Amino acid sequence: MYINWALQQINLKIVYYGPGVSGKTTNLLYIHSKVAPELKGELVSLQTQEDRTIFFDFLQLEVGKIKGKKPKFNLYTVPGQVYYAYSRKVILNGVDGVVFVADSQFDRLEANLETLNDLENNLRQDGHKLNEFPWVIQYNKRDLPNVAPIQYLQLKLNKFNVPYFEAVSTQGNGVFETLKAVINLVVANVRKKL
Repeated sequence: MYINWALQQINLKIVYYGPGVSGKTTNLLYIHSKVAPELKGELVSLQTQEDRTIFFDFLQLEVGKIKGKKPKFNLYTVPGQVYYAYSRKVILNGVDGVVFVADSQFDRLEANLETLNDLENNLRQDGHKLNEFPWVIQYNKRDLPNVAPIQYLQLKLNKFNVPYFEAVSTQGNGVFETLKAVINLVVANVRKKL
C-alpha cells in the first residue's frame, strides 16, 4: 500500500500468482476487455515468442473510496515458469493481495503445489504469513476433461480455507467473482491499518 496524500489516493497491488500457463494473463486480458475505459489504465504485457509473460501484466483499476481516499488497484501477473523465480519475488514486493490461479487438471497438481509453496516462502521473506494475508484461490480451466474434483483440489491446495472460485478464464467464468473477492479482502485489510 502506498498513499499519495496530495492526491488523497491509495495505491494497492494485487498479484495473480500461479504455475505457468494456468491462466493468470488470461484473467487480466478478460478484465481489461470488460472494464469501462474510464475505470482502467493501459494493459502492459511483456511476452516471449512463445506468448508467455516474462515479467508482468499490469492493469490499473479505480473503484469507490476507502476512508475518503480514492483506491487504485494495480493488477499484476507473475511468470509461472520456475526459472523466473527471482522475477516472481520482485513482483510480489509491496503486494496487498494475491489471487492464486491454480490449473485444475490432475497432471498439474505438482506444479500448483510447488508454486503455492514458492508464494508462501516469498511472502514470508517479506514479513507476511499466508494464513493472515488477503488472498483467494481460483481453480481455473474447469472446462477441460481431465480436471480434478474441487474437493480434491481444496484438500491439496487450500490448507488455510481461503475463499475459492471455479473459473474458465478464457470465457470469463469466475473471473470477476475472483477479482471482487480479493478486492474486498484487501479493502478490509487496509481499513484496519488506516
